[in-house]
Amino acid sequence: LINSKDFEVDEKKVEILREFDGIIVPGGFGASGVEGKILAIKFARENDIPFLGLCYGFQLAVVEFARNVCNLKGAHTTEVDPSTPYPVIDLLPWQKELLKEKKYGATMRLGGQIVKIKRGTLAFSLYKKDEVIERFRHRYEVNPEYVNVLEKNGFVFSGFSKKEENIMQIGELPKHKFFVGTQFHPEFTSRVLRPNPLFDGFINACISG
Repeated sequence: LINSKDFEVDEKKVEILREFDGIIVPGGFGASGVEGKILAIKFARENDIPFLGLCYGFQLAVVEFARNVCNLKGAHTTEVDPSTPYPVIDLLPWQKELLKEKKYGATMRLGGQIVKIKRGTLAFSLYKKDEVIERFRHRYEVNPEYVNVLEKNGFVFSGFSKKEENIMQIGELPKHKFFVGTQFHPEFTSRVLRPNPLFDGFINACISG
């Protein structure tokens, strides 16, 4: 377990990640340690270290890519920076309307949801299915307005909501050894003798060196 706040105090400390076979940035909320997590994701991406981003980890991977590859300086999630010039992670319009009415619980996506998987992607090679059911617990989403610029620069969205195809649920970098982020929580459906395909793929990538 690495405390990402250490990287915020001294960015050079991120070099410790070179000692590891893979990096997972898990789910969470709020601003605590966020910039350190973004530094860790950047290090994994630039050094071809297997990476798995879960929920918030996926969102911050999008933020990192937007900032450092798409050159959207100051890109962020509005959860942390409501005034960011590039809100690549944001509430969807219908969520904002509910929040205006102070209906906070109704804005969170919870429980099992169908995820459509794009063929020809790493996600499809792992799941070997066009659709899967995964469990969610989140409120913020990839902002649909930035999907095109992210994909033009090489970020591939390989999974999306069956109900609304502009809601991205899985993202990956094809030229990387293993770089995958998911809006859902694959740990909720993983078992010791029946691991979620994403964990299976991540561990195999770590083992292969």
